[in-house]
Amino acid sequence: MKSFKSIICGLLIAAMALPLAAQTESKESYQEKYNRMVQKSGAAGLGIETLLNKWLADYPGDADALLGKFLYYYAKSQTSRVVVKDQKKFLGSEPVLTLADSLGKVSYYFEELFFDDDVFAQAMQAADKMIRSYPDRIDLRFYKIAALTGYEKENPDMALSELRSLIDYNASVKPTWTHPEYNVNDEFLWAAIQEYCVNFFRYASPVSYEAFRSLSQRMLDFYPDNTMFLNNMGSYYFVVKKDEKNAQKYYSKVLKLKKDDNTAIRSCLLMYRQSKNVKMEKKYLEMMVKYGEKDTDRQSAQMRLEYLNKK
Repeated sequence: MKSFKSIICGLLIAAMALPLAAQTESKESYQEKYNRMVQKSGAAGLGIETLLNKWLADYPGDADALLGKFLYYYAKSQTSRVVVKDQKKFLGSEPVLTLADSLGKVSYYFEELFFDDDVFAQAMQAADKMIRSYPDRIDLRFYKIAALTGYEKENPDMALSELRSLIDYNASVKPTWTHPEYNVNDEFLWAAIQEYCVNFFRYASPVSYEAFRSLSQRMLDFYPDNTMFLNNMGSYYFVVKKDEKNAQKYYSKVLKLKKDDNTAIRSCLLMYRQSKNVKMEKKYLEMMVKYGEKDTDRQSAQMRLEYLNKK
């Protein structure tokens, strides 16, 4: 039988060894390794998943590790291919190549992302987990919405639903939003939502145009005097619906709130020039001469006004 002294010595040695055996890497160490690996081989590169699994095992619920897991599955779900289309623009982008055959028929080549549905579903599960863990980290919500936008392309139904949910959550809960890089206030939120509105408008499909309208209108439900989204509604009726009367209603409200709003003035100019309504075009030319932000805008408006006055 071991002596009491040898037992105590053994326990002391074991106690000294325990902290070393249980010691884990610091969060900073994991972050540094992750950043190096992503820089070298991308978010779904060799060894990334193993590193993230170890990171989350040591620090369950760590925000950066959860984000890395989402980015891993999202990147892994994607495949890029060059596709041929008969349109000059696709999702608002120019073709990477344009070729004409011997008969003069032009083909437009675009780089397009395709997704593995099963892996993308894993990305969405990872996104939901990080949002549940950090519901007021607004950047995590936008990561998910951006992924949905890329996945759905010109049919952004789920992305629209997420955006509307974010807007409603902001209005009902009034969270104290956080972001690792920015101070989040109303202006930040408006600008971020507007970026999606702009993208939906650029996609120029029936579904994306409707998403543009729906998202802009939802913002106006909470911010009825926001000139950014009032201008959006004017553009919807002007460009999409060819409805000059309703477009003018929104642009007039913008100019009542902000008489020098160049977006509304320029849109009205273009609208009435297209409809050959000289009287109304001259009205907005005079406003552009007075309120134009750029010298070139004021000068070109003055020249056009002088030309119309001579006719």
